[in-house]
Amino acid sequence: MDLESVRLFVRAAEKLNISEAGRSLGLAPAVASARLAKLEKNLGSDLLHRSTRKVSLSTEGAEFLPFAKELLAQEKAARAALGLETSEASGTLRFTAPSSFAQMYIAPILPEFLDTYPSIKLDLQLSDRMVGLIDGSFDLALRNSALADSSLKARRLADDRRILCASPDYIDRFGAPQAPKDLHAHALIGFQDHSARDLKTADGRAGVFDPQSANCRLVLNDGLSQKAVTVAGAGISMNSMWSVHDEIREGSLVRVLPEYDVDDQSVLWLVYPKSNVLTAKVRVFIDYLVERIGRSPVWETS
Repeated sequence: MDLESVRLFVRAAEKLNISEAGRSLGLAPAVASARLAKLEKNLGSDLLHRSTRKVSLSTEGAEFLPFAKELLAQEKAARAALGLETSEASGTLRFTAPSSFAQMYIAPILPEFLDTYPSIKLDLQLSDRMVGLIDGSFDLALRNSALADSSLKARRLADDRRILCASPDYIDRFGAPQAPKDLHAHALIGFQDHSARDLKTADGRAGVFDPQSANCRLVLNDGLSQKAVTVAGAGISMNSMWSVHDEIREGSLVRVLPEYDVDDQSVLWLVYPKSNVLTAKVRVFIDYLVERIGRSPVWETS
C-alpha cells in the first residue's frame, strides 16, 4: 500500500478538503484527487464523499481512518529505529562522484566533515565513469553534466565551464589552430565516448570539437590522466576549468581557441532520487559541500 496516499487520505479526512490536504503535502489538487481515487480503487471502497461544495468521510472511510493512522505511526516508528526521525545527522551515507573532482576538492575536506558529524559514516564510490544512482542504492551523487533524468532532484553546486587546452610544447611543435575547422589537422585527445562537443563564442560564433573525425589516437576515461598527458604534449583536449585552472595559471597548459567555450550546458549538480526522503545526513553533507566548494569556487576566482 502506498503510504504517501494513506498520508494524503488522513490529511483529507482531517481537513475535509482534498485540495488543501494535497497542498500541505506539496501536491497539486488534480494530483491529490488522482492519488486518492487510486487508493480507493486499490481498497475497493469509496473513502470520501465528494460534492461541488464539500467533502465528507464515507462509512468505509471512517472505519479505515484509525488503521490509516496506525500505518503512519508504524512507519514513523520504523524510521526512528533507523535513525531517520531524529534531528541528529547519523548513519551511513553512500555517495558517488567523479574521481578527478573528488580527489582535488572533496577528499581534502572530508576529515573536517567527519569531525563535525561524528555519527555519520561515509561510503564513497569514486569513478569518472557515471554510476547509476538508483541502481547503486546511493543516497547522493555528484554529476558534472546537464541534468536530464526526471527521476532525480538536484541542488546546483557550481558551474562546470569547459575549455580546450594543450601544452606550450605541443603548440610550439604543431602551431595553434586559428578556427575550429583547423582542429581536424591536430592530435585530439578523447575522453570516454569521445563524442563531438559544440563550441561557442560570446558573440555567437560556433564550431565543433570532434575527436572522432580527427587524428584521435588517445582516448581516456580518467580526467587526471587526461590532464597529465595533455601537459606532457600528447595533443589538444577538452577540460573543465576546475581541473586545469592551476596549470593554466602556471603556464604548463595554454588555452586553445581561447575565445571558444564548450557549449554543453554542463553544471556540477548534487543529485538524489525523488523517491528518497532528504534525510539529515544527506542534507548536512549537501550543505557542507555547497559551503566549502560551491560558495566561491576557486577555479572561478583564481
